[in-house]
Amino acid sequence: MDYGKYKNARNASWKCILDYNVNSLPVMVTDIVKQSRNIKLFKNSDINKLPNGKSGITISHNRKFNIIYNDTESSNRCRFTIAHELGHIFLGHLLINTPEYKTFSMRGDIENEANVFARDLLAPACVLHELQTFTARDISKLCNISLESARYREKRMHDLELRGDWYLHPLERQIREQFDDYIKSKKAEQ
Repeated sequence: MDYGKYKNARNASWKCILDYNVNSLPVMVTDIVKQSRNIKLFKNSDINKLPNGKSGITISHNRKFNIIYNDTESSNRCRFTIAHELGHIFLGHLLINTPEYKTFSMRGDIENEANVFARDLLAPACVLHELQTFTARDISKLCNISLESARYREKRMHDLELRGDWYLHPLERQIREQFDDYIKSKKAEQ
């Protein structure tokens, strides 16, 4: 994925954190859905609309979005799936029109962008930086994400820490401010 698309996905996750007043970890993705007037969440076990082998899908109809997720998977996986589907919505990915419904296309870059959005929403780098949380195990525990997802975040945190370019973007500075009370309370626990 090129850097422009990466930045777009990262910035969209930051904007989501700010717009939905997320100020502590783990991020409650269901609260984001509840606050949105045009997004509804459905367990696949309740409606049985998810294609076999899929963790989640977003269906758009009349400018409303229905996220369907496989609720038989682990809670960590469900959280990531919901965050990933929110990424498709907030990134405005192209839709495929069919007579019955619209669903997001399955192109590589689009899926990668939704993954970056989900990762950055569930495990904001600047908060992890402030809390000095760098190992996959610690990231997984703090953010309530799978160890596999946390390993990807650990690798990216390593790269970010080497660069040391923190708080250059105004959205990142705003996130740091929004999490200030949470960061102080977590540091006091240490």
